[in-house]
Amino acid sequence: MEVLYERVAGLDIGKKTLTVCVRTPAPGGGRRTQTRTFSTMTRSLQVMRDWLLESGVTNAAMESTSTYWKGAFYCLEEVLEVWLINAAHIKAISRRKTDVKDSEWIAQLLECGLLRPSFVPPPDIRRLRMLTRYRVQLMADRTREITRLELMLEDASIKVSSVAASLTSVSARAMLAALISGEDDPRVLAELAKGKMRRKIPALTEALTGHFDAGHAQLARSMLSRISSVEAALAELNVVLAQAFAPFAHQLELLQTIPGVGEKVAQVIIAETGGDMSRFPTPDHLASWAGVSPGTRESAGKRYPVRPPHGNKWLAAMLVEAAGSVGRMKGANYLAAQHARLTSRRGMARAQVAVGHSILVSAYWMLTRDEPYRDLGPEWLARRNDEGHARRLIAELERLGHTVVLDPVA
Repeated sequence: MEVLYERVAGLDIGKKTLTVCVRTPAPGGGRRTQTRTFSTMTRSLQVMRDWLLESGVTNAAMESTSTYWKGAFYCLEEVLEVWLINAAHIKAISRRKTDVKDSEWIAQLLECGLLRPSFVPPPDIRRLRMLTRYRVQLMADRTREITRLELMLEDASIKVSSVAASLTSVSARAMLAALISGEDDPRVLAELAKGKMRRKIPALTEALTGHFDAGHAQLARSMLSRISSVEAALAELNVVLAQAFAPFAHQLELLQTIPGVGEKVAQVIIAETGGDMSRFPTPDHLASWAGVSPGTRESAGKRYPVRPPHGNKWLAAMLVEAAGSVGRMKGANYLAAQHARLTSRRGMARAQVAVGHSILVSAYWMLTRDEPYRDLGPEWLARRNDEGHARRLIAELERLGHTVVLDPVA
């Protein structure tokens, strides 16, 4: 094959070591191969970088192995053109499997131009990613701890979660604190309800009748303490995020004009894409990269349903969450009408992925054109389908030799 890049390096990366293969022109013609193994510690990576520069390497490629690629990538990105490659792209071609062979294979594919680089954002966007992803993890920790608390209360036959909307509400926490302190009279506990919860005092009295003992109290105290600490960490992180996203205030304002997209969803869209849509040739490329585009598989003229491609799980999950919010708007806008229409035909899960795709495509054009969201209206889908149905009927009649003149009813 024709060599497009003369001096290249392929890196096979593990947790403790990485193997580097350098391919350069040989003095007598052909290609020269040098392979070395380095530690993944910072000083060793700097030695590896100096060796590549001495060898005149201009392009380097590596697989996206867990998070182990980051140290080598960050070390080289300022001095070389570094490509992060989707592992599935390389593994699609079978070969003998050793670290040395892997690094040689990556270098050979790179020099022939057979690899495609993945999108790696600049350092300031990478920091935003770390913050928003950590927030998602904290929220997941909080949800898991609340679930554990609910299951523990079920063991004590305390059914507060069947009456209260959340175990972390002010009323529910007051009741739990009283239970932990030793109060076991359901009527006294139910009277701790506040606001709208006071209308449910009879139901709360029944729900708080159980056998909550000292063992349950110890577990509940520990779980509530952990929930409080996670909530404090979330509050602190939200302040940091507000400061970090200050330069993107205009983009965030634009994105929040999309139905279902609040501040958190808008921040994730900016953090995962960088806010610069010029990196993606079309909205279809962006949707495929995010993992919310429909998969395709065609054989012998037949198309078969497949799962969406693997993509950016952080962005895809947030888009699906936003689509769920849209689904509760009950026909208030175009996206809500799309959600309802697809739910009846394809089910809730597919409808949310499709609406998430629509939200991302809208975000692409809004950030590209610097304009707010313009809703098509809840009737747009029905109106478009009616017009298409009329055109199909007219075409059918014309094929039968008729001349069609439309006379719409006033």
